[in-house]
Amino acid sequence: MTLSLYDTSVASYLQILGGVSNVLAKGEQYANENGLDLKDIVRCRLRDDMAPFSFQVISVWHHSLGAIKGLKAGLFQPPPKMSGLDYSQLRGLVAEAIAGLESESRDAIEALSGKPMIFRLGSTEVPFTTDNFVLSFSLPNFYFHATTTYAILRAQGVDLGKKDFLGALRVGA
Repeated sequence: MTLSLYDTSVASYLQILGGVSNVLAKGEQYANENGLDLKDIVRCRLRDDMAPFSFQVISVWHHSLGAIKGLKAGLFQPPPKMSGLDYSQLRGLVAEAIAGLESESRDAIEALSGKPMIFRLGSTEVPFTTDNFVLSFSLPNFYFHATTTYAILRAQGVDLGKKDFLGALRVGA
């Protein structure tokens, strides 16, 4: 089997975004059934020195849909400042990422393979090819923030398991 840029990016993002969407839905249901304030979850952190739940979800959005936009532009930067988002708006970002990625064509993404791109953080620029950016930077960040989103909700008592996180597996031929 030959992996393509589309398979490693869009298809992988969509699989886990489906899981994150499910995890967020279960988190909201749990909060409603157990009298938890969703505002507290949005601000929740696993540790004091970690970014809050809201940043984790924003980063899932940014390292999926934003990464594809970065591939097209040849430039990727940290996510925009998005303070004050509530739980519903965070769920909306995940839905936006899913819809945006579902609209991408395989051919359009494949046409981006091997092109140069830059990750810019302040005055620092890191050169990548589009493929190496996805494999060595975007996907690891995407999985980290998706996992942290899951972990924060799990730590709040939400009944979640690995199957909730994994999304729809790509099985068959």
